[in-house]
Amino acid sequence: MAKIAFIGAGSFGFTRSLVRDMLTYPALQDSTIALMDIDKERLGYITKACERIVNEGGYPARVEATTSRAAALKGADAVVITILAHDVSVWRHDIEIPKKFGVDINVGDTRGPAGVFRALRSIPVMLDIVRDVDRVCPHAMVLNYTNPMAMLCRAMQRAYPQLKIAGLCHSVQGTAEMLANWIKAPHTEITYLCAGINHQAWYLEFQWNGKDAYPLIRNAVQSRTVYRKEIVRNEMFLHLGYYVTESSGHNSEYNAWFRKRPDLIKKYCLPGTGWNPGVHGFILKEYLARKHTWRKHIQHWLDNPKPLNLQRGHEYAAGIINAYMGGEPVRFNGNVPNKGLITNLPQDACVEVPVFADTRGLNPVHVGALPPQLAALNNISVAVEEMAVEASFSGDPRLVLYANCYDPLTSAVLSLAEIKKLTAAMFKMNAPYLPQFKSVQL
Repeated sequence: MAKIAFIGAGSFGFTRSLVRDMLTYPALQDSTIALMDIDKERLGYITKACERIVNEGGYPARVEATTSRAAALKGADAVVITILAHDVSVWRHDIEIPKKFGVDINVGDTRGPAGVFRALRSIPVMLDIVRDVDRVCPHAMVLNYTNPMAMLCRAMQRAYPQLKIAGLCHSVQGTAEMLANWIKAPHTEITYLCAGINHQAWYLEFQWNGKDAYPLIRNAVQSRTVYRKEIVRNEMFLHLGYYVTESSGHNSEYNAWFRKRPDLIKKYCLPGTGWNPGVHGFILKEYLARKHTWRKHIQHWLDNPKPLNLQRGHEYAAGIINAYMGGEPVRFNGNVPNKGLITNLPQDACVEVPVFADTRGLNPVHVGALPPQLAALNNISVAVEEMAVEASFSGDPRLVLYANCYDPLTSAVLSLAEIKKLTAAMFKMNAPYLPQFKSVQL
């Protein structure tokens, strides 16, 4: 009988889907599902949702709810982290302040000034969580879904290298399915090798029944309809030779090519093209729009008399936990320390590579060197992430400035003096949430 703890369980969509997936595995159907959140209202909603899943599936699982992290973690075999450290009223400034300086951000939860400050606020919270894991359930598998993925995982893996920690993102399998659809290939006939860093990993191989499918993808992208679905990523593919994970909107802000001028944003980040084409503040607008309606949507789901679809989705966590608890080993793409896995990215940095999960835990796969044009872009982002994480540990605000100075989009738009002013403004706004910085002298 497994115990699976959800920290930040009030993330309704994630927790609901992951619990549904986990209970599809026979070995996990009698699990104890420990739901923990500091928001009692959200915790109440997700508890009802999980109880509905258990009841409709006829599972012998048990659902527990608590605001105590230690209680949720006690005896846990697996820990799933889906927290959001602060409300939208806090992180909206990560996007709005840079815009005043001319840096147009689409999502801002991964890297760049917005991602850096989100990481600085979140790292202390994440370290508190894994400190409790180390104390209460040190053998548990820890699976993180919270962004900024690479920086948070790097901090946790650096502070607690003895723990089994992996970061999970659905962009790898999601993009693979998208590409398969474009070339009209059954998903089950597609295999791939994908590696790099979170939200910017690359399909080094993409095969259909063992044959290279990249010529088919190149042909598909020539279609105006397909091209417009992912303009930024398709441009990157056509020029760099390999397809990148995560949406065009996200990737438009991870480099210097698409958002440094209004005319380029208008050309490459067109509204109505793809689910996230790259419009300013995409996720911020989504959060603000549902700030006062989320209760209504959740209650509608809870009250809907239509039977639930309890079929397994494509998130990795359920299969990983099943494998760790003795089920069939599973391969996934995870965010783990670079212990010589990608030879032309820095040692120990957080990289996204194939990983096998089994009863031993996490077994990352050696990839070797990335093509130089891909490693060049990844290395810039890794350098920014490494400086930001070190800043959080050391409390040195100059490292935050340096991280922003080398962010590709920010450096393409602003001078060094302007980046310093931007960083100072963001420090001032975030001062109540950054206890690790005793003073800010840039």
